[in-house]
Amino acid sequence: DPNAPNVVVTKLTLVCATAPGPLELDLTGDLESYKKQAFVLKEGVEYRIKISFRVNREIVSGLKYIQHTFRKGVKIDKTEYMVGSYGPRAEEYEFLTPMEEAPKGMLARGSYNVKSKFTDDDKTDHLSWEWNLTIKKDWKD
Repeated sequence: DPNAPNVVVTKLTLVCATAPGPLELDLTGDLESYKKQAFVLKEGVEYRIKISFRVNREIVSGLKYIQHTFRKGVKIDKTEYMVGSYGPRAEEYEFLTPMEEAPKGMLARGSYNVKSKFTDDDKTDHLSWEWNLTIKKDWKD
């Protein structure tokens, strides 16, 4: 499709071996709806973020995934992952972040707002979206 963007981000997945089910955001649909719901992550668990994307027409260099995390409106963290350079192909690419540990303890529990951005060396904003994460004592209340 010549009108499709060169880089299409299709999905964000929180990969966690102990999660009761898949934690996935479909990034091809209504991104606004993710501002109204939240992923639940059990405190202290190890997880990785997986980003699925396609490159349609030309090589893209210096892809980056940038994540700003806010708590009660205050920015508490900014993480930048170098994704790399990719050429066009029919299959999706997947990028996995290094293992991270969810915060734990009474003070860490609660809601976090995450602003994510997929960009490159040319500062092209391939996709920006917001989502929410709630750290709880357990997977279910």
